Amino acid sequence: MKYHAFALRLLLLAAAPLLVDCSSPANTSAVKAGSSDVAKGKAAEKVGPAKDEDADEYATAPDISDPLEKLNRGTFWVNDQLYTFILRPISKGYEFILPRPVRKGIDNAFENVKYPVRVVNCTLQGKFKRAGQETGKFVVNTVGGVAGIFRPAENIPALANLPEEDTAQTFAKWGIPNGPYLVLPVLGPSSLRDGVGLAGDYALNPVNWPYLWWYAKRSKHDWVIVPPLANTLRSTPAQMEKYDSITKDAVDPYLSARSAYSQNRAEAIKK
Repeated sequence: MKYHAFALRLLLLAAAPLLVDCSSPANTSAVKAGSSDVAKGKAAEKVGPAKDEDADEYATAPDISDPLEKLNRGTFWVNDQLYTFILRPISKGYEFILPRPVRKGIDNAFENVKYPVRVVNCTLQGKFKRAGQETGKFVVNTVGGVAGIFRPAENIPALANLPEEDTAQTFAKWGIPNGPYLVLPVLGPSSLRDGVGLAGDYALNPVNWPYLWWYAKRSKHDWVIVPPLANTLRSTPAQMEKYDSITKDAVDPYLSARSAYSQNRAEAIKK
């Protein structure tokens, strides 16, 4: 039982990095793009085109190789079951217990803490001005926003709506290609490059530092697992909403999710 409990902890903790990264503003455009593809696919289906023509509706997405499509589709199906029967009920319970303003404050605080992820990757990409803006935003929100619960920096034009930065974007700026498309267990759409980037984001996020210390020391301080789990929980409602927007009415949910992911990452890298 001890090992089973530990494995469950690792599974839940593993969901944190991607869930958090996918909640960035850049994903809004991806959802819209994916939804547009879905709408086109449904319209085409009504007039009875061939199956191959349905797949062509997703051809406008930036190219990403998918040599492991059969394996990815299997993982996608398993993830869909996990989302449907585990994560979505948990998400609904979280939304039921906490009112929207409270959830918003929690989201703001966790996003504020991710400052090292953003500033380090801005610096590694040579975006020194943006690194300075991220620092200013962090200071304003931490001091004036009660540890980031509120976001007064959004009222300052120079600090508002800064694009998100992550390790995978840094790799892309360095010229490292996507590699094959991957659907990761629980985490969902990714690529070889972005999957490695997740490890960097995880290590840079202060929310995970106590757990990494705990794991290294093998101590018995189980409380250190609370922040990462809370981080995963708070981001789940937004992720379920985006997942449903992309896949609910899609002719092929797998292709719709891949298209939205590919477009989102391409747009994020350009910023």
